[in-house]
Amino acid sequence: MQSNDHPYSTREMPMSKIFTFGETVPGYDVPVLNEREVRAAAGILFFFALVSFLNSWLMGNFRLTQMFVIAFLIDFTIRIFINPKYSPSMILGRFAVRKQVPEWTGAPQKRFAWTVGWTLAVLMFYLLVLNNVIGPINLIVCATCLTLMFFESAFGICLACKVYNAFSRQPAQHCPGGVCEVFTPHASQNVGAGGTAIVVTFLALISFVGVHWFPAVEVEAVAAVAPPADGQCTPPDWAVAMGHAEKWKLHNHCK
Repeated sequence: MQSNDHPYSTREMPMSKIFTFGETVPGYDVPVLNEREVRAAAGILFFFALVSFLNSWLMGNFRLTQMFVIAFLIDFTIRIFINPKYSPSMILGRFAVRKQVPEWTGAPQKRFAWTVGWTLAVLMFYLLVLNNVIGPINLIVCATCLTLMFFESAFGICLACKVYNAFSRQPAQHCPGGVCEVFTPHASQNVGAGGTAIVVTFLALISFVGVHWFPAVEVEAVAAVAPPADGQCTPPDWAVAMGHAEKWKLHNHCK
C-alpha cells in the first residue's frame, strides 16, 4: 500500500503545499532540500550550458545559447516562485539519484543562491534574447554561471551560499558536508605538502609536454593548409563584437 504522505506526492495536495520552498523533515528546524538532487540538477544544467557556450564561442552560433537562456530562466522561475520539486532539471536530477539516500541541506540559503542565478538569467535574457547584444558582458555572465554550476555539481560547494549570512539574520544551517557547523577534519582529509607536490609536479609535467611536443605538430598542420584568398581574412561583425577577432583569424588560418 502506498502512503499518501510521501514528500513528492501531489495527490489531493492543497495549494499551500504546491507553492512552497523546501521539505519539512523531522529533526530539521528549517525547510530542507535533497542535496543529491540539487547537485544532479546542477550537473545537468552545467552540461547544456557548456555545450551552448562553446557553440557560441567557437562557431559564432548563438541560437543554442539563446534557447538555453530561456530554458534556464523558466527552470529557475519555477524553482523560486512555485516549488523546486516541479523544476524540470530537479525532476531529472531526482530521477537520476532516486535510489540514493537523501542528504538534506538547508533550503533558505539555496533559495538565495538560486535567486542569484535567476538574476543572471534575467540579465542574459534581456541582453541576448531580446536585444541580441553580443559582447564581453555576455562572456562574463556565462562564465559566472558556468563557475557556479560547476562548483555545485563537482564539489558540492555552493559559492553563492557563502555570502548568504551577510544578507540574512539567521545563519545558514544544515550545509553540505557540515561546513556550517564546527568541523574537525579527519587526518586522511589533509592534503599536506606531499599532495601539493604531486599536483605541482603533474601540472609542470603536462606544461612541459605541451610546450615541447605539440607546437611543431600544430605548425606543420597549419602549413599544410592553403592560405585563404584575398579579402577572406576580415573577421565578421559577431567575432569583432565579442572580442573574438584574433581567434577567428587563427581558426581560419589568417595568421
